[in-house]
Amino acid sequence: MICQECKERPATMHFTKVVNGEKTTIQLCEKCAQEKGELFMIDGAGGFSINDILAGLLNLDPTFQKAKSQPSPSEEIVQCEVCKMTFQQFINIGRFGCANCYNAFKDHMAPILRRLHSGNIKHGGKVPKRIGGSIHIKQKVQLLKEELRSLIAQEEFEKAAEIRDQIRSLENTMLNEEGRV
Repeated sequence: MICQECKERPATMHFTKVVNGEKTTIQLCEKCAQEKGELFMIDGAGGFSINDILAGLLNLDPTFQKAKSQPSPSEEIVQCEVCKMTFQQFINIGRFGCANCYNAFKDHMAPILRRLHSGNIKHGGKVPKRIGGSIHIKQKVQLLKEELRSLIAQEEFEKAAEIRDQIRSLENTMLNEEGRV
């Protein structure tokens, strides 16, 4: 999809605005979104960029309210070794300075991820059904094996035997699918 503003670059930002029940969608490239983002988001009232909005999301959590205040001398300032960005700067800007920031701030990212991903901190991802059949089966087998271990530990051997049979059936299905490919 091409940017609706410059009509040159691919659109990477998609804004949807609903006013009085009327939905308007705008697709922009990153450059146009940075230049015109405030106009499209709040009709020219100015003052909010995309980074401001993201940073605002981060600051809603009490963890970040505490982090936003000035650190006491005894508190350690967390900083990326590569780009020298501090965690406080990340909160204010709303984006990392480099790829190493992910590792530098990983201990502080759990509250952010929980907030942005409805309580989850691990990305589950999606796999297309037409090519991911065996992947789904492998994941199910792994979950069943964990359940089997739990049942054996609890000495629930009848349920464990049923789970074992399900595992065998799924593994046979995987072998048959791999043989067809």
